[in-house]
Amino acid sequence: MKKSIFRVVVATIVACVASFAPAAWAAHAFSLYDTPKYPADFRHFDYHNPDAPKGGDLYLANPGAATSFDKFNPFSMKGVAAAGIGTLMFESLAISSTDEMATMYGLLADDMELAPDRRAMTFRLHANARFNNGEPVTADDVRYSFDTLVAKGAPQFKMIYADVKQAVVLDARTIRFEFKSANRELPLIVGGMPVFSRKWAAGTPFDKIQLVAPVASGPYLIERYDLGRSISFRRNPAYWGNALPVRRGAYNFDRIVYRFYKDDVARLEAFMAGEFDVVVEYRAKNWARMYKGPKFDKGELIKRTLKHSNGAGMQAFVMNLRRPQFHDARVRQALGLALDFEWMNRQLFYGQYVRIDSFFSNSELAARGQPSAAELALLAPLRDQLDPAVFGEVPVPPTTSPPSSLRANLLKARALLKEAGWEYRDGALRNGQGAPFTFEILDDQSALSRIIAVYVRNLEKLGIQVRQRTADFALVQKRMEEFDFDMTSQRFPDVTSPGNEMFDMLGSKAADEKGSSNYWGLKDPVVDRLVTALVQANTRAELVAASRALDRVLLHQYIVVPHWYSATHRVAYRNRFGMPTVMPKYYQADPYVISTWWQVKPRKAD
Repeated sequence: MKKSIFRVVVATIVACVASFAPAAWAAHAFSLYDTPKYPADFRHFDYHNPDAPKGGDLYLANPGAATSFDKFNPFSMKGVAAAGIGTLMFESLAISSTDEMATMYGLLADDMELAPDRRAMTFRLHANARFNNGEPVTADDVRYSFDTLVAKGAPQFKMIYADVKQAVVLDARTIRFEFKSANRELPLIVGGMPVFSRKWAAGTPFDKIQLVAPVASGPYLIERYDLGRSISFRRNPAYWGNALPVRRGAYNFDRIVYRFYKDDVARLEAFMAGEFDVVVEYRAKNWARMYKGPKFDKGELIKRTLKHSNGAGMQAFVMNLRRPQFHDARVRQALGLALDFEWMNRQLFYGQYVRIDSFFSNSELAARGQPSAAELALLAPLRDQLDPAVFGEVPVPPTTSPPSSLRANLLKARALLKEAGWEYRDGALRNGQGAPFTFEILDDQSALSRIIAVYVRNLEKLGIQVRQRTADFALVQKRMEEFDFDMTSQRFPDVTSPGNEMFDMLGSKAADEKGSSNYWGLKDPVVDRLVTALVQANTRAELVAASRALDRVLLHQYIVVPHWYSATHRVAYRNRFGMPTVMPKYYQADPYVISTWWQVKPRKAD
């Protein structure tokens, strides 16, 4: 599903934000849930191999839907950043561990301290921390990065750092972040902030920086690029962090090259031809039918499913509530009844998926059945603003498994539409003024067209006229930033525990902030209250209750038509790599490959 480079960066910032039990901290680490797994004298993460050899090349294809790039700044709103920039070139004060929740370990910082009143977090920078121009990373650079992201970065940064009052330089190596409130996740949010030098494109407004190589502290440098077609990174021979415990056994390739392909078909053909080394496959049909043949039989290519413990999050057809045809919740519920997941899973997905049934699917945060006492404690004071149905069973996605059927679902949908003032006459579903019910489904993936076509066919049975529009990634991204769409497919980042990013996704203020993740245009004071309760939770139990209450309210609003998920990553690769024996728990496939694998056999010449 489409997800901009910037949103990947934001997801990285907040990915470690989680369980709000009383915080535990030490100089080398900070955890919101428990004592950090790794002690102060730890040598490496368990999911890294400290003896992995350095060297060799890794060739990859453009991740996601971005088929080109026009900038090296992943933090500005306009344009498409080159693949790999955020991961390979920018570092933060601390990084999260992917085999535990809500825990960060020092990277640029070698010491962390939370104020007793939780209103400030102080970091001491590592004495050896260096930018790729050889200059030390200073507290002034950290403050500059924070101020710049808030003032000149994409709009989401204002939401992410809304509760950070200021960054204060105490000395050349010490920075203190002061908070407006005792928001428990703020230490992790500021710890995950990307840091860059003020000398990066000095004299150019930050939001205008395009193709100037970043001055940052990560392990790689840009080696060369062919605008829109490829970009090559080489290991910085002077990289400062090789001996750090959090980096030992990580980023083992000398060169990482991304090649860009116009669509999934071209990308798959290129993989089979040997143009790049690893592919993460998101299409069930491709996985079932295309990854076979002599090269797989001989072991030249390997096909594996890698298990993970990630929450499924939300992937769905998103309705833009700014459009009048989607204002009525009964209409939105009717549109959901027209999607036949069971048929799609059987005929198109080879039975590889499970239906998403929550905004927090595959986790303990998902609402189930009747509201618990803890949920009711949050919902009862808001009863006058809520549909009474919220206090009953949580909605579940419609099914066509017997004794249910698509016909029965469409009859129910027709009844809901009639209640909302839409009836079939003169060859179309029309409102009281005679206007037909029409809308456009916008997407940037041609592979999704067949799925959309099946959904559209069922909507047409209700008299709804739907236009399918597939456009290139840059155009779709721009329209999404401007909220210029009716319905679209969208994949929201997985979070082990939600926090401040929920304001950007669901908050009323974000609905009017162009470039925010509140694509649906949701403006609901109840949702605002519940997101606040979630962020202010003092214990894991409080967080779970707030998440479930929020989930329950959202599901009753029918703002999405939920899709499906898999609990594995489908990965195919050339048989020339080594990988650690211990797998992380909470991870995405692309970063896992890049940061933990190593070369065993040299790559054949192109």
